[in-house]
Amino acid sequence: MVFKKIASIFKKDDKAENEKMDKNGLIIFKNVKDAMKSEKILKNYNISVVAPPPEIREGCDLAIEYDLVEETGIKRELRENNIEPLKFISLNDYSLKPLELVKIKKLDDDYLMVRCGNMKITIDKEGNILNISGGGCPDVPYLTLKMRGRNIKDIKEEESPKTLGYTLCAYTLNKAFEKAKELAVEK
Repeated sequence: MVFKKIASIFKKDDKAENEKMDKNGLIIFKNVKDAMKSEKILKNYNISVVAPPPEIREGCDLAIEYDLVEETGIKRELRENNIEPLKFISLNDYSLKPLELVKIKKLDDDYLMVRCGNMKITIDKEGNILNISGGGCPDVPYLTLKMRGRNIKDIKEEESPKTLGYTLCAYTLNKAFEKAKELAVEK
């Protein structure tokens, strides 16, 4: 069942989390476009897109968390692709913990809402998309029309929000969509 996996998602081992942060860094960008492009460029590295803590947020609501061991290669890849991040920050200061972009909320026993940024997707226990909401981007109504009422497990890559959309809303909806699909498939 989809919802059985949720409990394990919410449990965190603080010690393991702190050890992970000792080995990680954060790349801060001046705009969303550079952050999204960097995610594609760095797909072969151990990275994840996160929200930077408010204390260090500058110009962009997205950052990339990475393994410090890979910093030299990451900097080279970004330089070769003409991307100039604002800064690279070590996360050994625990107050700088990045915020998770994707949040999961169980609604009753039959529904699951997955949120990323302002975008939300709600599915039932079978994986049917009941609702898409949030954001203010012009492609959100189109994405909603293309996806609502369908089973998330049946939506192919070429029909995903990242393929059909072109805004930050489509990007964050795709993050929520991918997590919801992962949870539905585990069922």
